Amino acid sequence: MRTRTRTHARTRTRLACGLGATVLGAAAVLSSPGAAFGANLLTNGDFEAGTPAGWSCSRGLGSVVSSPVHGGGKALAGAAGAADNAKCTQTVAVQPNTTYTLSAWVRGSYVYLGVTGGASTWTPSATAYTKLTVSFTTGASQTSAQVYLSGWYGQGTYYADDVTLEGPAGGADTVAPTTPGALASTGKTSSSVSLGWTASSDNVGVSGYDVYQGATKVATSTTTGATVGGLSPTTAYTFTVRARDAAGNTSPASNAVTVTTDTGTTPTGSGQAAPYLYLGWGNPPSATTVMNATGAKWFTMAFILSSGGCNAAWDGQRPLTGGVDQSTISSIRAAGGDVVPSIGGWQGNKLGPNCATPEALAGAYQQVINAYGLKAIDVDIENTDEFENAVVQDRILGALKIVKQNNPGLRTILTFGTSTSGPTSWGNRLIEQSKALNAGIDVFTNMPFDFGNASTDMYASTVSATEGLKTKLKSTFGWDDATAYAHIGISGMNGVSDTQETTTVQNWTDIRNWANSHHIARLAFWSVNRDRGCAGGGLQETCSGIAQNDWQFTSITTGFTG
Repeated sequence: MRTRTRTHARTRTRLACGLGATVLGAAAVLSSPGAAFGANLLTNGDFEAGTPAGWSCSRGLGSVVSSPVHGGGKALAGAAGAADNAKCTQTVAVQPNTTYTLSAWVRGSYVYLGVTGGASTWTPSATAYTKLTVSFTTGASQTSAQVYLSGWYGQGTYYADDVTLEGPAGGADTVAPTTPGALASTGKTSSSVSLGWTASSDNVGVSGYDVYQGATKVATSTTTGATVGGLSPTTAYTFTVRARDAAGNTSPASNAVTVTTDTGTTPTGSGQAAPYLYLGWGNPPSATTVMNATGAKWFTMAFILSSGGCNAAWDGQRPLTGGVDQSTISSIRAAGGDVVPSIGGWQGNKLGPNCATPEALAGAYQQVINAYGLKAIDVDIENTDEFENAVVQDRILGALKIVKQNNPGLRTILTFGTSTSGPTSWGNRLIEQSKALNAGIDVFTNMPFDFGNASTDMYASTVSATEGLKTKLKSTFGWDDATAYAHIGISGMNGVSDTQETTTVQNWTDIRNWANSHHIARLAFWSVNRDRGCAGGGLQETCSGIAQNDWQFTSITTGFTG
């Protein structure tokens, strides 16, 4: 039997700035004889509207503040972080073969001003407002230009004010956007349907999308997704979507999609509160003893790996049936509980890289589902062999889509690591691909720990990481806050983590209360094996390393109601 300090752990991906290699030099000012200049062509360039109206900021990281400002009473604040440069863009109509001058007053470290696909300029450090200016000449048939402001990864919030684009206005826009494509359902409940589609294009720029039920507009969106609420259970609804531009031109309707809402009953076997139990090490406790002491009903059983090729086994060694794992599951069920098997983890020989196709991997997942008649499965996707591997990511998503189609009512859960501000680039890709492949993932669970700093505030970091996940789900799927929270899980680590962070009993209570108040879908922690006190014990397999009562974290988790 292998010994592992903690298979659920993962390394933290650090984003290297690489500024010296990637930063563009300041663009030279271009000139064109006879260029006519007029009023500012930008909408809300001084941000006095009090919102970023007219601007589109990545991941919603642009906001309007009242201090510091350059002029007037408002300015833009772009919250650049480790995973995003807070790029804010605006598309405007321009004339061909014409020179334009773009300028802005900016403040912060590594602030950029430019034209997408064209000239740009930047400042490495502006402790007070500094003016940036760059000029560009449009192409022979160019009728639109996208200007942008951005910070740089990990450099903190930047500020911008009094942004202007000088030059002649573009002609009247009479061209409608192209038709949105591939409209499909990306999720549903008893009272809502989530939709996604491929983007339209436009000669100037698409400003938004309108979702129709018949001839009635029922939702609008500025992304390629939307959620329609207020629906009745077990009812079929048919939707189309149209794109529109700033001039009011509207595209033809997309393909129609018909979706039947759910019955209104909560699926049995959601496994909302389900701490990890691992029978491979750490003096595993009796599951029924823990259940009797805490009222726990569900456990996440770890880990299903490959026993060689595309064959599933507990810890890659113990058979699915006839061993200690099956007998433990039987005892949990006899006591009125159930389990969610976790497939993958941090180390070991995993199924994702060993199964050659999504179909083969779905077959391995089906082996596990059939062995226990499961209501839910968790795929814990970590490390460079699965999480940081685009081919394997897509294979896992494709397999989960197949098993969901073949097992009506099965709940699929993805568990993966995070930064303190939300998903890393690989996490963002996983979410984006789950939509692109229409995988129908029910719960995206982040693991907010192992951030690398022993002094980390684990409550605050858990909340900020989870809010970042919510923002990504909203922007990717077009969900509202409530729908995004309902697709989120948190999987923490009780006591001392691999990087010496400490999640206290009070921290976990606060996290549980926050999770309840936001009605997220799932709460778990690693692990019940460690849910025993050993103050000052450091990182252990059989205890938490802190002072606590036995099974105290499990008892707190049992109070999670979703």
